[in-house]
Order: sequence, then structure tokens, then C-alpha cells
Amino acid sequence: MTDVAKKSVTVLVIAFAAFYLLTQPENAAAALKTALDAVVDGLRAIARFFTALGD
Repeated sequence: MTDVAKKSVTVLVIAFAAFYLLTQPENAAAALKTALDAVVDGLRAIARFFTALGD
């Protein structure tokens, strides 16, 4: 991907996120919570993996 294309996609994603946040804040908050829960679950799984290696 060229630099111009990367910048264009980045700007579009940010614009969409801002639009979504401003027009549907409750849904945006729910989506963010879901995404953060997935990250936390992934980190917990990694922690369990490394803990199991030490046993």
C-alpha cells in the first residue's frame, strides 16, 4: 500500500469512528467495551499459558 493510500484509509477510519461516536454514543461505548473485553480475555489467556509453562 502506498503512503497516500495508508493515510487515506487512516483518515476515513478516524472520520467514521468520530461520526459513530457522535451519532450513536451508547453503541460506540458498547463496541469499545466489547473490544476491550476481548483484549483483556486475550491477555488473561497469555498469562495462563506462561503460568502453565512454569508449573
